[in-house]
Amino acid sequence: MAAVWQQVLAVDARWKNKNLLESHRRSVSRGSYQLQAQMNRAVYDERPPGSLVPTSVAEASRAMAGDTTLSENYAFAGMHHIFDQHVDSAVPRLQFANDDKHLLACCSLDATLSIMMLSPPPASVKVILKGHGGPVTDFAWSLSNDIIVSTSLDGTLRIWNTEDGRCIREVRDPESSELLCCTFQPMNNNLTVVGNGKNHLQVVNISTGKKVKGGSSKLTGRVLSLSFDAPGRILWAGDDKGSIFSFLFDMATGKLTKAKRLVVTEGTSICSISARSWISREARDPSLLVNAGLNKLLLYRVVDNEGTLQLKRSFPIQHGSQPVRSIFCPLMSFRQGACVVTGSEDGCVYFFDVERNTKAIVNKLQGHGGPVLDVSFNCDESLLASSDSTGMVIIWRREQK
Repeated sequence: MAAVWQQVLAVDARWKNKNLLESHRRSVSRGSYQLQAQMNRAVYDERPPGSLVPTSVAEASRAMAGDTTLSENYAFAGMHHIFDQHVDSAVPRLQFANDDKHLLACCSLDATLSIMMLSPPPASVKVILKGHGGPVTDFAWSLSNDIIVSTSLDGTLRIWNTEDGRCIREVRDPESSELLCCTFQPMNNNLTVVGNGKNHLQVVNISTGKKVKGGSSKLTGRVLSLSFDAPGRILWAGDDKGSIFSFLFDMATGKLTKAKRLVVTEGTSICSISARSWISREARDPSLLVNAGLNKLLLYRVVDNEGTLQLKRSFPIQHGSQPVRSIFCPLMSFRQGACVVTGSEDGCVYFFDVERNTKAIVNKLQGHGGPVLDVSFNCDESLLASSDSTGMVIIWRREQK
């Protein structure tokens, strides 16, 4: 009888997983997809860089940002909370959920991921995602936040239910290689791009667990970082040989076409790439923020529709060997100045105004006991999260004006 019940429970679990993936597929192809498409058309379109695009989205962002200066806006009252559930194992990635103030996730080299709730107080760990057989290298939230995908040195891509922490599906790398990074296709969250340790990119359909035909390519080194532009037309990938490649993504088929290659510096690791269609106020200026282990944070301008990059400027940080990452501030496009945030191997979090020619540092947060590896803002910039090589995650609270 026990054996019969085990079979019944196994069938029930498979049915629930199938239903969740099907529900996710439908939500992506209907409401979430349509809303994202409308927003991207509103702020991107086919206008040349620098053109003004006043939209309702801009008005809403200006209302949240207020009329404060960058220095005033990024003044922090101190630590809101400290999470230490991954202590003694590095936390290489953390991200707030999409359009959410209080839901945060991180991955760890201890082979697990955590989903944390910052409200209602006290902040707490909602669920630990267990199942990987090796260090977790990267993860991404789906647009509707119902699913997380993660990659690991165990050679698997895992798909998780964010509500209860169940692993819905496991997709093993066909080359039996370590998986190092992943990202969702922003306009079709049924598709995930994965980079592995044998220099390959691969588009995977998470609803079926199968590779997409024509959705693979090879770089010059191990694939460490990925980022799409907002409409999902261009994908940038960085490797451990110092190269950034751009790919054109076919929205109908999922096919990747290699377009351009930029060698930042031979032999360096491109451990973070972040794309942004807007750089300041209401002028579109497609840009790429890059960490490349050169003791600099690099800001590139995207100069054409094939993802060609031109160095705009750089900012000094301590970054040699650790996988340090950086982000654009969510609301920076609609206030005076424009801000980016980065981790650093000196244990600090740095804020830079990309439009200042001198004294670009806007703020510096201290409190970590090791190199700061990743940073993430919530949707209204009221909270900033940062993680380090010792496993500590700090939540910083912005001062209220």
